[in-house]
Amino acid sequence: MAYGLHNLRSAPGSRSNRRRLGRGHGSGRGKTAGRGTKGQKARTGGRGGLKRLGLRRILLAQPKLRGFRSLTPKPRVMNVGDLERAFASGATVTPQTLIAAKCISTARYGVKLLGRGTLTKSLIVQGVQVSAPAKAKIEAVGGRIDA
Repeated sequence: MAYGLHNLRSAPGSRSNRRRLGRGHGSGRGKTAGRGTKGQKARTGGRGGLKRLGLRRILLAQPKLRGFRSLTPKPRVMNVGDLERAFASGATVTPQTLIAAKCISTARYGVKLLGRGTLTKSLIVQGVQVSAPAKAKIEAVGGRIDA
């Protein structure tokens, strides 16, 4: 017999009916419905608080999220000291060359160059946002910034 979507069957014993609790003595799960006799665990709502208390401890241990978080994505940040290590003198620095040099993983939200570190190589920077200190350092060594 060929199998198709119209004649597939689940394996024998893989699917069992759920237990219907408290449905008469003959069912085997009547009267106390598997809860035993008396006690807090036998009552309705008897044990739910333990989970709630445990969750409360976890929530209290979490750090508080305060303040405002902007939905506007921020550009990837780099320093001029990173350019010193990654590029040769006279090289052109663009978002694509930064990705190729493995300085950044993505340029989806833009790239911004900051002024930390020293720069001795003359570089041409294109298509990258540049802070004022970074601009001063790039131009001081004979580099230029093309908008």
